[in-house]
Amino acid sequence: MTQKILVGGEWRTTNEILEVRFPYDGSLIDSVYMAQEQDLEDAIVVAQRGFKISRSLPSYKRTEILQNLYRLMGEHFDDFVELMILEGGKNRKTAVGEMKRALQTILVSAEEARRIQGDVFDIDWTPAGENRKGFTQHVPIGIVLAITPFNYPINLACHKIGPAIAVGNAIILKPAEKTPLSSVLLAELVLEAGYPPEAFSMVNCWGQLAQKMVSDNRIAMLSFTGSASVGWMLKGLAGRKKVVLELGGNAGVIVHEDADISLAVRETSTGGFANAGQNCISVQRLLVHEPVYDEFIQSFVQAVQQMKVGDPREADTDVGPLITEKDALRAAKWIEEAEAAGAKIICGGHRDSTLLWPTVLTDTSADMKVRCEEAFAPILTISSYHDWDEAIDTINDSPYGLQAGLFTNDMNRIMDAWKRIEVGGLQVNSASTFRVDHMPYGGVKASGYGREGVKYSIEEMTELRLMVLNMNK
Repeated sequence: MTQKILVGGEWRTTNEILEVRFPYDGSLIDSVYMAQEQDLEDAIVVAQRGFKISRSLPSYKRTEILQNLYRLMGEHFDDFVELMILEGGKNRKTAVGEMKRALQTILVSAEEARRIQGDVFDIDWTPAGENRKGFTQHVPIGIVLAITPFNYPINLACHKIGPAIAVGNAIILKPAEKTPLSSVLLAELVLEAGYPPEAFSMVNCWGQLAQKMVSDNRIAMLSFTGSASVGWMLKGLAGRKKVVLELGGNAGVIVHEDADISLAVRETSTGGFANAGQNCISVQRLLVHEPVYDEFIQSFVQAVQQMKVGDPREADTDVGPLITEKDALRAAKWIEEAEAAGAKIICGGHRDSTLLWPTVLTDTSADMKVRCEEAFAPILTISSYHDWDEAIDTINDSPYGLQAGLFTNDMNRIMDAWKRIEVGGLQVNSASTFRVDHMPYGGVKASGYGREGVKYSIEEMTELRLMVLNMNK
């Protein structure tokens, strides 16, 4: 049955249908109706009405709605997992992990809905402010256009929907074309949880139509997660509206000589190939101190060779398919180009349709695509470094700056790295892929604009409003 779009509580069909296929074998699993221009216009108009309702909800009611959503999502846990496996090719272990995180994101949103507080402060710092008192409150911004990616379709949708509900914004959710099915179920549950139907729409549509919403001044905020090229293009179209961008990266991780090597191997091998490398904070550039380089390489390759590649439906699969064969071909071409330019493949390199075996390269140079661009595939490069400053400079030699990792027990080096590495977040004795959903998350340089993490998303999705009370007689 073709899945409908949702426009302000109304489930609609359209005259255009998109097939959704299983990335592992190309089999048809379902289809969705694609919104047309009038559907998007209707979604904006009804969201304007819905915002008048949602902004008036008391905090206890917003908390209650999010608690309901948490419960309903838990009841449909297995349904979400199966949808993520089938529509996105996500291996079962990763899909289960994402669903657990999505539940926590909604639960934290429910808690933060009670903590949206303002300040009371003195105005009389100057003579003109004598006998006056200042007050601030955070008010919902309006209609939030939430555009989500294919790689984590549920948790990243929850990172936008949860905070938006917590503050009482109206929401238009535009899922990725490749993974629309899980968002259909999520939309059903948002309505069942009790959020005003006028304040929530879910519209599967092509990017060109979504751009028209981005440039529409009735939309108060764009929250986008996806590629850097698309994100910055959309920011250019956004005009005066508020924008938060969570974009790509080619994360670097330093392993210093005093590190726990077994921990570093375990963390970085998992962090480099989880979700087939389709993760904006996936470990892509490993820098290992010369004294421990050989030891690290040997253990790392052993760990990677033990990973099972194959059908994501099987419980023991570690690495499933890339989202499309086109993406797998592009990644394989990058590997071939690097090898032709002098890089060595010490593990992997094999491709079969959408499957790409975890690939580890050495002897790479900074201008190779496998190092200087975002691979978004199971590709990882390992290089050695001689001195500390060289390692820091190499990490920073990137257009991206989302997260980085550092393995060392030297507190002076840890604090120096935190000061000098140009990223939004530094993970110490952990891979760059570590994230919990209440921490501030976002990048610098080409990697993003603004921050997510429930509390920080709430700040982005509200406006600070001042009131000054004159007590002079």
